[in-house]
Amino acid sequence: MATIAPTKPLTGRRSAPLLKRKKMKSPYSFWFYLVPAILYAVLFLVPTFASFFFSLTRWTIFDATFIGFGNFVQFFQEPNLVQGLVNTFIYATVTSALKVVLGMLLGVLLTSQIIARGYLRSVVFFPVLVSTIGVGITFAVLMNPTKGLINEALATIGIQGPAWLTDPAWALLSVALVDVWKGVGLATVIYIAGIVSIPTEYFEAAKVDGAGAWKNFTQIILPLARPATVTVIILSLIGGLRSFDLIWSMTRGGPGFTSDVIASVIYKQYQAGFYGLSTAGNVILFLIVTLIILPLSAFLNRKEVY
Repeated sequence: MATIAPTKPLTGRRSAPLLKRKKMKSPYSFWFYLVPAILYAVLFLVPTFASFFFSLTRWTIFDATFIGFGNFVQFFQEPNLVQGLVNTFIYATVTSALKVVLGMLLGVLLTSQIIARGYLRSVVFFPVLVSTIGVGITFAVLMNPTKGLINEALATIGIQGPAWLTDPAWALLSVALVDVWKGVGLATVIYIAGIVSIPTEYFEAAKVDGAGAWKNFTQIILPLARPATVTVIILSLIGGLRSFDLIWSMTRGGPGFTSDVIASVIYKQYQAGFYGLSTAGNVILFLIVTLIILPLSAFLNRKEVY
């Protein structure tokens, strides 16, 4: 009878992946997580919780007296502070809406076959690179009601320009328009990235079906560029709710308190020495941004089920 040679155990082959897995387990992954975690805790978590604590106190550099929610009660009892809160929502809504609409239109234009497309993209994006304070000071001069270049240009065609920054009805809107001019370039770049990532097969199929530019826009670009739209909305809202430097450099919240937003109100309270009240305003701003952005982001990023 032929004897069957005993088969060699396959331990060598089977243990190789196990040995690899054992070798992959190293402390380096832990240390890589630990360093940014410490930085995040020191630079974000500790100041955040400290702000929550000091918002419940009347504090100076040397001492702090616990007063509970007194600062928050006072914040909402001050008419000027509430006006700043309302202005913040108006400012964020106007700037976000215009950036979405203009960014989408410019994105479509700058992905079409037009002359000097690359140059025009650079021109549109250039204001994003300019200092916000520099933009604010420049437009404060341009929008001067009597000597400003904008009103002088309007006068040459028979239009009397408004008092952009000194009229209470125009001040906040004027700053919002400058904000849109400066920030629409970033929205445009995001839309360009979203549009060029759409597969060309969709446009070729639409061309075969005889679809025109409007059909391409409404049936292809709008739905498939939705991730870009979500990104622009979220970034624009966060920037609008937290806006300070442009408003401060152009109007300082004036005339009166008509163009004050919550960030400029917080700064004025801090200048006046009301440190606890200004800290409470920072906490309110943090909660507002969180309570708006997180649900909105979840809603916009939801996956539709068919």
